[in-house]
Amino acid sequence: MFAKVKTTLMAGAAVLAAAPALAEEVNVYSYRQPELLQPLLDAFTKETGIEVNMAYLAKGMVERLQAEGDRTPADLVFTVDISRLAAVVNAGVTQPIITDYLQEHVPAQYHDPEGHWWGLTTRARVVYASKDRVADDEVTTYEDLADPKWKDRICTRSGTHTYMLALTAAMISHHGEEYTKEWLEGLKANLARKPEGNDRAQVKAIWAGQCDISLGNTYYMGQMLEDAEQTEWAISVRLLFPEFENGGTHVNISGVAMTKAAPNKENAIKLMEFLTSPAAQELYAEANHEYPVAPGSTPTELVNSWGTFTADDVNLMDLADLRDDALRITQEVDFDG
Repeated sequence: MFAKVKTTLMAGAAVLAAAPALAEEVNVYSYRQPELLQPLLDAFTKETGIEVNMAYLAKGMVERLQAEGDRTPADLVFTVDISRLAAVVNAGVTQPIITDYLQEHVPAQYHDPEGHWWGLTTRARVVYASKDRVADDEVTTYEDLADPKWKDRICTRSGTHTYMLALTAAMISHHGEEYTKEWLEGLKANLARKPEGNDRAQVKAIWAGQCDISLGNTYYMGQMLEDAEQTEWAISVRLLFPEFENGGTHVNISGVAMTKAAPNKENAIKLMEFLTSPAAQELYAEANHEYPVAPGSTPTELVNSWGTFTADDVNLMDLADLRDDALRITQEVDFDG
C-alpha cells in the first residue's frame, strides 16, 4: 500500500509515487479534482490523525481497479454522476458498506440499497435563462423545451455527454422511449446551433446573444462567479428550476464507494462517515457549490440565493439502468448532427 503519495498527471491519469508507509491512512481514487476535495480531507486528518492520499484519475478508473485487482492500494473511489457510480459497482470492484451512521445521514434515495455507494452531494440540472429575453415563469417543465416557441433559442452541450444522458434517462423513466424520442427531436429542432462546448460555454452563448436559454448544472453558476472572465456571463442569466410534468427537478449526485480489496477498510469507513456528517457535508457542498444530502445540512447562502426546488424522486439506479437506452435514442435522432 502507499501512504504519503505524490500525485502527478500523465496522459490524463494520476501516477502514484509511494513513500514509506504510514500507520494510519486511507487511499482514494477520484474523478473529482484534488483542489475541490483537499480542504475536506485536511479537516478529516486534523480530526482523526488519519492521512488521506488521493490520486486524481481523469479517466479509466474502472479499468485501473480491474487491472489492480486484490493488489489495489485504493480504499475508496470518489466520482460524480449516477452512471459512473453504477459503472464502478457493475464492474465488481466495490464492496457493500452499511453502518447505522451512514443510514442516518444519507437519505434512502441517495444511496445504493445494498450499500455499494453513498451519495455526498447533489446538483440540479436546470435552465440558464437570459435576464433580458426570458421571463421568470417562462420555463416550468423539461417537456416544454420541445415546444416550437423555443425554436432557434436553445443552446446545449453534446446530447451524449453523461449529464445530458442522465436527463434523457429521467425523461424515459417518466414518459417512456417513444415520447422521449419525440422530445429529443423537438429539443433538437429548437437549438440555435449544433451542440458544442461545456455547460459554461452555453451561458457564454446566451451572454453573446446566440441563444436565450440553455441546460446546465447548478454548480457552474458558482464557478463562473469565481472566474473574473466568466462573471459577466453569469450575471447575464438567472437559474430556472423546471420540473417533469409528473415529477420534480432533475438531480444527479456525487458519491463514494469502497473498493472490494480496500487495504484500510476501517479507516475508509471512518472517512465515509465523516464525509456524511453535517459539518463536513456543508464544507464539501461549499467547495463545490452543490447541495448537501445529510438531513439538517444547509446549502451556502449563494446556492440558496438561486432558488428552491423539489427534487425528482425517480430512483437514481433506475436512471443508470436506462443510460444505454438514452444513448441509443440520442444517436437515433442524431442529436449532435
